[in-house]
Amino acid sequence: MKYILTSTFCLLITFCAFSQTTEAEEHLKKQRKDSLDGWRTGGVISINFTQVSLTNWSAGGDNSISLNGLTSLFANLKVGKSTWDNSLDLGYGILKQGDAGLRKTDDKIDFMSKYGYKAFKNWYYAGLVNFKSQMAPGYNYPDDSTVISKFMAPGYVLGAIGLDYKPSNAFTLFISPLTTKMTIVADETLANAGAFGVEAAEYDDFGKLVTKGKMFRTEYGGYLRAIVNADIMKNIKLQSKLELFSNYAEEPDHIDVNWETLIALKVNDYISATINTQLIYDHDIDIAVDENGDDIIDAVGPRVQFKEVLGIGFTYKF
Repeated sequence: MKYILTSTFCLLITFCAFSQTTEAEEHLKKQRKDSLDGWRTGGVISINFTQVSLTNWSAGGDNSISLNGLTSLFANLKVGKSTWDNSLDLGYGILKQGDAGLRKTDDKIDFMSKYGYKAFKNWYYAGLVNFKSQMAPGYNYPDDSTVISKFMAPGYVLGAIGLDYKPSNAFTLFISPLTTKMTIVADETLANAGAFGVEAAEYDDFGKLVTKGKMFRTEYGGYLRAIVNADIMKNIKLQSKLELFSNYAEEPDHIDVNWETLIALKVNDYISATINTQLIYDHDIDIAVDENGDDIIDAVGPRVQFKEVLGIGFTYKF
């Protein structure tokens, strides 16, 4: 009887201690969940390789090799009422088909840094800086001798002040009525041609250069940026970013659109499929189009640009 009472007493003490420890841990977890102070970092790195080899293939076709790399990183800090969000998206792809040389299929640099101070509930007073460009020269294939774009031609620098709505880690909405957008064309030939909306060069009646083209163009307007970053299903991650810009001074109804979406479908820890799409419309960018396929330019003007990259290969998510 003595041993039974002693054992029961020890069991009660252990249970009470365990209950207090568990309650303390849950309270601590709740405090951490409520505060969410500190860094939150992560991203996706994907490398996809495709190879096609044909020998005496009656259906025709070309041998091809392609390689696409994609990196999407973020580092967000929260301290009290202040938040600091940073993201970097890099993409590059190359293709070798048949006897043709290497051709670029993807190329982008996109960096964003945003600081916010809590205003009320899920709204923050915020300021944002965004930089976009590319890494290597671009060509209008099959013409592989005339450069139509390169690093910092164009380059885009955007600064904005407004309100940031952050109801959760999965969604943010930034609205700015005060935005400055600068287009940089750091190439004299492209600047003289008036590429990407900068002021073109002036020539006299004999074709002699009178005034060089401008390498900078500044616009003032309104800006909206919405981002979704969430696991929509088991092993399926969605990242989508929509940016809208309206120039107050020049045709404000012509809204610049940049919409990017990345879907990562995980097979295991390192193998997955990625679908990356981008839609762009900028009224200041003229696109030359061969509508009849006869290597003759039939029309030049602003058009919707769309890119889709599908890859299966190595992916590391953290």
